[in-house]
Order: sequence, then structure tokens, then C-alpha cells
Amino acid sequence: MSAPTVLVVCGPTAAGKTRLGIELALRYGGEIVSADSMQIYRGMDIGTAKATAAERAAVPHHMLDVADPAEEYSVARYVAEASRCCDELLSQGKLPVIVGGTGLYIDSLLSGRDFAETEGDRGLRERLGSDYDALGGERMLERLRAVDPARAAILRAGDRRRIVRALEVFALTGETITAHDERTRRLPPRYEAARIVLGYADRAALYARIDARVDEMLRRGLFEEVERLLAAGLSPDCTAMQAIGYKEAALALRGELSREEAAALIRQASRRYAKRQLTWFRRAPDALRLDWEGAPDFAWARRLSTDYLRAHGVS
Repeated sequence: MSAPTVLVVCGPTAAGKTRLGIELALRYGGEIVSADSMQIYRGMDIGTAKATAAERAAVPHHMLDVADPAEEYSVARYVAEASRCCDELLSQGKLPVIVGGTGLYIDSLLSGRDFAETEGDRGLRERLGSDYDALGGERMLERLRAVDPARAAILRAGDRRRIVRALEVFALTGETITAHDERTRRLPPRYEAARIVLGYADRAALYARIDARVDEMLRRGLFEEVERLLAAGLSPDCTAMQAIGYKEAALALRGELSREEAAALIRQASRRYAKRQLTWFRRAPDALRLDWEGAPDFAWARRLSTDYLRAHGVS
């Protein structure tokens, strides 16, 4: 039995994914499943370019605001929660429209990988973390090498989280992460993807659009949003606050940067992130690639997308 088909609209930041995803969801009776590693957090709206209230009213959105910013949110948790959303939509005869720029989330959801999730043992994880802090990365990497030399070979001694996680999984399950990954790669994909990748023919045009988006975020109150999060007790060191825009704004609010310096760093980091996204999505197989020549032409994109989706059995 073949895997069910979902629609994926992906690409770099500021490429128009949200609008095209909504237009296609309206055209095909679908609903949006967000694939953005920072839009999952409540209260982080402006800096993550989350869909507006009007956009969410036009088409239901899922996987937004599902976690508190203080939480650690894993890829495995995303796959578990987003796949439930997709399966529920499919059971209702609706098309899941996966929209976002976090390539790891998208690929993991499509493949159905479970990332060696275990029930976990917080005490074990803390003990392994304490061992790492006391003994150092090289000693802990050597310990991992004794049970999983393949994984140890691709990790750096400074990669505390992954070294501790690999040792934890082996201690709890008796299976190495390497063996788990090899086993899950042989499994058939959970979903077949009709994938549309947005981009720009001219990299400079994309960067200009990113700069304009950052300016709009600042105008809408990015610094004030970050100030509210910090005032509510959110640690500037938590994972959510390492997001582009939030980290730099927090530094400015602490007086370590001027607001103008923070804005320049946000633009720079956003452009670098977009470059990494372009590299990731370039690998997407059998995708329809839509590269804007100038300003996005959504009528043109809808026409090409309709032809592409018809060829993939979506009508």
C-alpha cells in the first residue's frame, strides 16, 4: 500500500511560503501544518513571521504555539505531533499542506523517523551530563567510541548534547543510535511528498527581501516582544531565545549592543540562514522549483503548482 500524499511548500525565509501555502490550501481544501522550529513557541510571533490572525482565519493552521518558550522541543516531538495532525486531516479527506523552512523537520516528518525516542531517565541524563562536565568531552567521546564507534567518529568532543544523548539511548535500550538510524532508513516513507520549493533567481533580490522583512519586524515591535518574554521570566540562554532576532534583541536590551547594531546582526544572520536553507532544499528530489525573477508572482506560481500537483494525483 502506497503512502498517502501530502503537499510541501518550502524554501528560504522571506520567499513567500506562507502566502502560497494558504492559496493552495484554499484551492485544494487543505489545512496548513507548520514546519518551522521556532513558530512552535507561544509568544514568539513577530520575530518568527508567524501567520497572522487573518491568515489563520482563512485556513486552519496546525503546529503553531504548541510549546512554551522555556521548553526543550525535539525533532522527535515535532514528528510525533505533526504526523498526528497530518493523519487526522487525511482521515477527514483533507490535504495536509506542510509549510515551512526547517528542512530537518520536513524531511523527518515525511520519512517518519522516530529519532530513537525513549521514555528516558532524567537521572541518567543528568549523571551523564555531570560526567561530561567533570571528565571533559574527549573522555566521554572515548566512552561512546567503546559502544558506538561509528557515531563517535562523526561527533566532536565539544558536542555535549549529542554525546550524552547517544550514551543515554544505548544505556536505556541496548541499541546504538547508529544501529537505530540504519534500521529506520530502511523503512518506507510515512508520506509521499508533492514538494514545491520557492526561491529567487537572483540571490541579491532574496537578500533585499530579507532585509525588508527584518525592517518590518522591527517596526512591528520585535524588541518589545523580546522584552515581554524576558520580563515574564524566560531565560536568555534557553533554546527558544537563540532564534535569529531574539538573541540579538536580548543583547541590545541588556545594553551589550545598540539597537542599530542588533538590527544589522539580525539581517546578516537571516541572510546566512537563508543560504543554508537554499543548500538544504536544493537536495529535494522531484520538486517543483519556483524561482521568482523579481517580486513574487503568485498567479504564475499557482498555475505551475496546479499542473505539478495534477501530475502527482492531487486535484
